[in-house]
Amino acid sequence: MLLDAAESQFGPQIDLSQLPVDYYWNVDLRAAFTMVPEPERAIDCGQTSDDLAELSGLLQRDPQDVVSLWHDLSHVNGLLRLLAYLDLPDTGEVRGD
Repeated sequence: MLLDAAESQFGPQIDLSQLPVDYYWNVDLRAAFTMVPEPERAIDCGQTSDDLAELSGLLQRDPQDVVSLWHDLSHVNGLLRLLAYLDLPDTGEVRGD
């Protein structure tokens, strides 16, 4: 339902080259769920174009290959967060095709 709503709003494809938002802040997964005392020390940088490349590679893997949930889902999360960001009423970002 959520992906259908995103497609309805942004179209079947979003051209990442048209969005000036490739990089984003990311909190280390372990730090996010253990509520570390200094979360700012666990912040790193994610990249939506890298997330997309990793997921494209995932789709080309042999079904017998090992799937690393923590790694692969982190890339899914990056792209889902981009969709959420684009839906914010005040971003003014370029929409999909």
